[in-house]
Amino acid sequence: MTTKKRICTVIIVLVIVCAVCVGGFLVWKKTGKGGSKSSQKVYVQKVSSLNTASDFKLSNRSFLGVVEAQESVDVKYDSSKTVDEILVKNGDSVKKGDKLLTYDVEAINLQLEQAKLEVERLQNEIASNKNQIAELEKEKKNADQDAAVSYTTQILSLQSDNAKNEYDIKAKNVEIKKLEASTKNAYVTASIDGTVKNVKTVDKLQEDGGDVIMQITEEGDYRIKGRFNEQNSKDIMQGASVIVKSRLDDSTWKGEITSVDTSPQKNSGEDMYSYGSSDEMSQSSNYAFYVKPESFDGLMLGQHVLIEIDNGQDTAINKTGIWLYSDFICKDGKKNYVWAKNEDGKIEKRYVEIGQKDEDNGDCEIKSGLEKGDYIAYPDKSIEEGMTATTNEADVSVPPNDLDPNDNTDSDADTEGGDEDIAFDGSDEDGMAIDEDMFASMTDEEIEEYFNKLYGEEENAENADGENADAADADAAFAE
Repeated sequence: MTTKKRICTVIIVLVIVCAVCVGGFLVWKKTGKGGSKSSQKVYVQKVSSLNTASDFKLSNRSFLGVVEAQESVDVKYDSSKTVDEILVKNGDSVKKGDKLLTYDVEAINLQLEQAKLEVERLQNEIASNKNQIAELEKEKKNADQDAAVSYTTQILSLQSDNAKNEYDIKAKNVEIKKLEASTKNAYVTASIDGTVKNVKTVDKLQEDGGDVIMQITEEGDYRIKGRFNEQNSKDIMQGASVIVKSRLDDSTWKGEITSVDTSPQKNSGEDMYSYGSSDEMSQSSNYAFYVKPESFDGLMLGQHVLIEIDNGQDTAINKTGIWLYSDFICKDGKKNYVWAKNEDGKIEKRYVEIGQKDEDNGDCEIKSGLEKGDYIAYPDKSIEEGMTATTNEADVSVPPNDLDPNDNTDSDADTEGGDEDIAFDGSDEDGMAIDEDMFASMTDEEIEEYFNKLYGEEENAENADGENADAADADAAFAE
């Protein structure tokens, strides 16, 4: 064989080998990495079970409440003192700390002087008793036995009187301190902000015989009294924002918890908050809290309402229809699609229309393209159309990967096998070995015509194993 023929033969063989390798790889890839694409199974789930609209509810506990009159505080006066002047009248608005009435300071000063004189008298009596006791002790020493007993009795009596007088002095000193304080603060002040009601004159007080001289009602017409249980007490805090909901319609009011009463509330059979059980050990204690709404428009005295802690639920998206987590959505250019199960049980690209998006929750609205009864798969780089859908996780043959679910491109790392996996058995398409001396008697044109005829472009892809065999024999012939 001439040198020119040998060079041509080598070039043709190398071209054939490359064609065989590429063709084999394409065949291998097309068949789904060594197996039928349709035989691979992909796990799918029902849309209704993935629908976030069906379970998107902020956790809010509702508390029963009732609209009642604002808190009223009884203002009592000290009946041991004389009222000098009442400084307010019915309908006056007062602030906490404002003066409501004053006492007669002169009368207080008189009481103070009397108390001090009483202390002085008791002290003098004690001193006198001590002097008598000292004299009796001296006389007792010179007296006979019978007289000594009488002296002892007198001494003990005087000592008892002194003990009582010392106790009375302590009590009077406490009274004196109170009277001295009264002269400095000879008035009664308001304990809350509100409106003065039911003011009584001194004469009316004497006629009624009570000690409540007036009442102060908090500002506003109403307040809302709620009831909570010891088991959910952690949800109720003074200053917390709440949403008040009507039980008649969709009306709502915003408000704030102004106070919490930690005294257990009495349950009764007629109480709407009662558990209705007479066994105290089977119940848990209830407590009251009070809400001041921003507005009382539409509220009525005695109206029953529901109270919820304001967690921003009124600004949340009202989700209806189908909502899916955004991870299920893939991109095809500007179009959105999901991997869905078709009528034949195969995986297909199902194009969908996206509506609203909830960035905080990470889901989006599916306006069209899916029904709640459809089945979809979580996107995976390995999923292709035509694969078999299954609801049994044990049957899944497409493993999950850590790549972006929208990245459907292949990489060298994902290609199992490679050129080294393509078999080369040294035979032609009929399984017959090629004669190694065959090319020696052929011209260049005959060799080229032979390979073109034997290995056309389409036949190269379909008969990769035979072509590899021919190429191997050709290499062996050239080497010899």
